Amino acid sequence: MRSRMRVVLLFLAAAVCVSSAQTNNSSNDNRLQQQQQQRSVWDEPIRFSTKTKDSCTMVVSGAGDYTRLRVSCKGPSQGQTPGRSYYCDFQGKPNLCRAYNLNPRHFFTQMMWDMRKLSHACQGPKVYRPAMCKKYPDEAQITFLASWPKTAVPKTTVPKPSKPVQEPRKPAVPAQNKPATTPKPGKPQPQPAKPQPGKVPQTKRIIPKPGKTTTRPTEQPESKASRLANEHCWKSFQGVCTYFISWFQN
Repeated sequence: MRSRMRVVLLFLAAAVCVSSAQTNNSSNDNRLQQQQQQRSVWDEPIRFSTKTKDSCTMVVSGAGDYTRLRVSCKGPSQGQTPGRSYYCDFQGKPNLCRAYNLNPRHFFTQMMWDMRKLSHACQGPKVYRPAMCKKYPDEAQITFLASWPKTAVPKTTVPKPSKPVQEPRKPAVPAQNKPATTPKPGKPQPQPAKPQPGKVPQTKRIIPKPGKTTTRPTEQPESKASRLANEHCWKSFQGVCTYFISWFQN
């Protein structure tokens, strides 16, 4: 019985040793794979050329929990004048993206494809979102930090709204009084008499003029000659008699 127990214990111990060895080998393999990936990204810089033929390199380094990227470029020389030189730094946590951990070099290669389309490699977007980690938040992306020499970011000039042209105000014209009626020439107006000292001015009484009355003709009284002619002469000779009677009376 004791011999059987010893055999079982030895078998269990051997099994435990084999399983622990396998786990150690797997962890070692993962570490080696990560180291190889880091070496492929950090030790071998990514090289590219911009639209204006600037030769650039991308170098990745670690800064605590962050991953830092430096892009250094040098332009072609023009005759005796050397070409321009500049660099810019980026930082982020791309290890939060699962696809980055599987293939980190391809993450920065996708950034390189965007930078090679620019005339100046450091005048691109402030945040790069490679397609393999585009859905992740800004913390997992590569964000612009600084550049040298400092490049002026072009600002979109928004035209100011033009002020409406105000018409000049017209001066207020005072209300014109009606002109006083001046007397017509040729008709002198009577001037009031000046009061003499010591005399009380007498006010003229205005007597209304009587209206015009039409006088009707009155019948003249019958004369004495015509009355005598009516009494003593025939009717047909009354006119002649009246004439002679009035002649004799006068």
